[in-house]
Amino acid sequence: MAQFDIRSLPKISLHDHLDGGLRPQTIIELAAEIGYELPADNAKDLKRWFEKSADSGNLVDYLKTFDVTTAVMQTKEGLTRVAREFVLDLANDGVIYGEIRWAPEQHLTRGLTLDETVDAVQDGLEQGIEIVEAQGGFIRTGQLVTAMRHADRALEIAELAVRHRNDGVVGFDIAGAEKGFLPNRHKLAFDYLASELFPVTVHAGEADGIESIKDAIVSGRALRLGHGVRLIEDIMFSRTEGETDVVVLGPVAEWVHDRGIALETSPSSNLQTGAISMLGDKMTDHPIDVLYDLGFKVTVNTDNRLMSGTSLTRELELLVDAFGYNLGDLELFQINAAEAAFQAIEDREELIEMITEGFDQAGR
Repeated sequence: MAQFDIRSLPKISLHDHLDGGLRPQTIIELAAEIGYELPADNAKDLKRWFEKSADSGNLVDYLKTFDVTTAVMQTKEGLTRVAREFVLDLANDGVIYGEIRWAPEQHLTRGLTLDETVDAVQDGLEQGIEIVEAQGGFIRTGQLVTAMRHADRALEIAELAVRHRNDGVVGFDIAGAEKGFLPNRHKLAFDYLASELFPVTVHAGEADGIESIKDAIVSGRALRLGHGVRLIEDIMFSRTEGETDVVVLGPVAEWVHDRGIALETSPSSNLQTGAISMLGDKMTDHPIDVLYDLGFKVTVNTDNRLMSGTSLTRELELLVDAFGYNLGDLELFQINAAEAAFQAIEDREELIEMITEGFDQAGR
């Protein structure tokens, strides 16, 4: 285990789904209000059900667990409460900036409009921030409005995101079943976002390979890659006669590397969904260490804290145990994330300063 207190360190969270971070007890209470039947009737068993169900080895089955969480997030009150508690849980984990991604189109079954869902989530985020500040803490947030890549509402959702750019929304994302649903299906949406100079991150390189990553960059104009771990498929390793490692980056890997496109890796989730199954099924098999050593802009994230039974602290602890990272390594992961955040440069600089000060105090 790590020999330093990771929870107390200032951290940045770029890839964390709102519908993947609910408290089990909150799900039970919200389900009771709307008469929704759950697979378990107490928080402990429900937590266990999510983790077991999500540990499927493939993304499609993993995503089925979200049917339960989204079911209790169909009212203004439900969305606001979940967003508020989301912020409190991040702050309790030492997160000073968190981007919260979620798909408004999945929260309309009880009569809310798209704009009303965004407002409800923003209300919750702001309430959470106020509570944290009242307790002497600090946290900043940003919404990443997400379109479902297998649906046909991307342009509408992109317009929604831009419409709320001055009210908490900082970027756009596409998520859902990756394989077979390339970003180019949503060309009009990405063209519109580019015309509006609006930041984009794209889920790519999780359940599909290099073609998906390339299209996220070409069609999606992605500034960051959601996961991106299968970028390792575009890197060739060999040894010379003198046992010297030779590494050759393929064209996509070279583009990502040379332009500092951030990789939003989520180690535990990547194991659960089979994203790194070609390499193995243990944390030590995760390509994050190789990508980090090669100088890619690696960030560490949770993806879905409920489904993975995790936190950003736990993800970093797992990496310390697997690869022997020290405080300097963990600090660089946070600085990478701060630099890649969809925030103004002066805000990113402020975050970096807070990270540096926090790690200095921890005895880096």
